[in-house]
Amino acid sequence: MTWVTGAEGSPYGVTNLPYGVFRSDGGPPRIGVRIGSWVLDLAAAEAAELVLAAGALCRPTLNDFMALGRPQWAAVRQRITELLTDPAHRAAVEPLLVPLDEVELLLPVDVADYVDFYSSEHHASNVGQIFRPGQPPLLPNWKHLPIGYHGRAGTVVVSGTPVIRPTGQRASADGPVTGPSVRLDIEAEVGFVVGVPSPLGARVAVDDFADHVFGVVLVNDWSARDIQAWEYQPLGPFLGKSFATSISAWVTPLDALAEAFVPAPDQDPPVVDYLRDVPHLGLDLRLAVEWNGERVSEPPFATMYWTPAQQLAHLTVNGASLRTGDLYASGTVSGPDRGQVGSFLELTWGGAEPVKLGDESRTFLADGDTVTITATAPGPDGTTIALGEVTGTVRPAR
Repeated sequence: MTWVTGAEGSPYGVTNLPYGVFRSDGGPPRIGVRIGSWVLDLAAAEAAELVLAAGALCRPTLNDFMALGRPQWAAVRQRITELLTDPAHRAAVEPLLVPLDEVELLLPVDVADYVDFYSSEHHASNVGQIFRPGQPPLLPNWKHLPIGYHGRAGTVVVSGTPVIRPTGQRASADGPVTGPSVRLDIEAEVGFVVGVPSPLGARVAVDDFADHVFGVVLVNDWSARDIQAWEYQPLGPFLGKSFATSISAWVTPLDALAEAFVPAPDQDPPVVDYLRDVPHLGLDLRLAVEWNGERVSEPPFATMYWTPAQQLAHLTVNGASLRTGDLYASGTVSGPDRGQVGSFLELTWGGAEPVKLGDESRTFLADGDTVTITATAPGPDGTTIALGEVTGTVRPAR
């Protein structure tokens, strides 16, 4: 039970407590934690010695706090829970609560590197059928390793940031032309934020996932399908992806998702040793995609073929180092049904099967469109917790 007004029974209750960075009244960035419709100012709490984290909660991003490691994460979470549930602390803590609708939410982490995976078998199969009709939908390596690529950390933006329609080359009957993308798309994904780094040349084992990953964000990896289709062979994604990646303003700590870990899909053929995670667990996250306020899809994250722990192990198997603030994303989350896909490429089958959106038939994104991705997860004792939403509105090309 929490004494915070309106927070009891909220999907942002004391079993959740996601971290973020906010600005109030035009002031400097401050670290906070969400409780119901309030933000607890952790910078002020640490300054008042209500919470102790070696000063890391008085920084403008979560990076210094995330670098402290799991024992400190657990201790701070326990202390915040105590402050928000024990009425003896109410007089000291209540003045540090700021109404959520009075703050500006900022990018919560200084993103170091960004990696995007391709870990949904349903999504990969759909894309294979759309882009390579008449050929096997999955390439020969797909079930042997988590496919991924390094993206652009500098264009990771916080939820609510407008997305400028990208310009680039695309194919036409008369050869390549340059102009604004006409097949702008989304990718509904789940991202994992690294707290504890690893040295160059060292591997991170699947069993060490929870010692390095601080928490989870929702991701929209916006994609220009026409630019992507022209450029991606032979080296893969580039300008069709690098213009914007939106993440939620709230980072849900792994400890809040303890009840959400579930058996992941069986893997056949068996994976090589460094990818063998026992138990083999994914997350029961239920995503929803809204296009201009209309729900068009409900992707289930529990169906992902490759787990977050396997992705981290593969990311570092060659000795690539982790840095505090690294973000790696799952790749598009899609289930087996058309109403469970995480991209409009799949929803409209490459644009060949328009969907009804209000009074219009639509395929890809138009200027002015807004896409919002939300997700929930099971919490303790049958409760539900919410992940911070990620939303963005398309603006015309410049």
